Amino acid sequence: MNKQNRQLATVVAGQNTSDGAGVKLKRIFNPQQKHKFDPFLLFDEFGSDEAADYIGGFPDHPHRGFETVTYMLAGAMLHRDHLGNEGHLRQGDVQWMTAAHGIIHSEMPEQENGLLHGFQLWLNLPAKEKMKPPHYRDIAAKDIPHVELVNDGYIKLIAGDYVGGTGKQSGAVTGVATQPLYFDVSLSPQQALDIPVDPQHTALVYVYQGELAVGSSDKILTAGQLGQLIDGDNIHLETQTQSAQFLVLAAMPLNEPVVQSGPFVMNTMEEIEQAYRDYRDGVLTQ
Repeated sequence: MNKQNRQLATVVAGQNTSDGAGVKLKRIFNPQQKHKFDPFLLFDEFGSDEAADYIGGFPDHPHRGFETVTYMLAGAMLHRDHLGNEGHLRQGDVQWMTAAHGIIHSEMPEQENGLLHGFQLWLNLPAKEKMKPPHYRDIAAKDIPHVELVNDGYIKLIAGDYVGGTGKQSGAVTGVATQPLYFDVSLSPQQALDIPVDPQHTALVYVYQGELAVGSSDKILTAGQLGQLIDGDNIHLETQTQSAQFLVLAAMPLNEPVVQSGPFVMNTMEEIEQAYRDYRDGVLTQ
């Protein structure tokens, strides 16, 4: 059966901002923007070798109703939460945290100088799972499946299945309701890659180094740009004169109402107000 290549429909450029205790970052999209990428809610890239840009970190703050995925390219962060969990995120590591009913946590740099670089993604939960007990997974870089490509290219399979020349390989994270795919890919110049994807799923590509042709060779994404790909069951990616490093994200849309306020994402305003009351009354995490 012939595959249909998805085409680039929307391009979003990240905007410089700050969050937490003054951490400088590039916000690619958030729930308030006009472009909606259900079930993806928010996506940030943080990266600096100036300690003043990140040293304040993200002190204790609550979440309810969704999942956060933190992926470190360089540097080190310490995660702590109210459940007593503690995770040390270093180069290549991933933390997949399901806030669900409620969690209070902090993410603080474990370094006072040097490069800190990574990503945080917010992934929505279906209404039926928003109030389930919270949990999280720390995944060491060595435990993330690695697909070798020609010319030193690679795919790191953080989540989801990749079907290539050697058959199907599963990523480190499975069993998530939205069936997410999260790949970190590196391609050399003049290299092509096909990634099969469910035709019903939202699909995004974010380039963080170099440039990349998506779908049609005249549609180029450059570093700091995210593209939404529509219509098809295959993502076709090609480099031209430059190499590229990029993330490929895909997941099943929930098609449910989204109401977000600060650290909470629910389906109705009443549920948001309840989350604030629960946090005020100390029962968000009970």
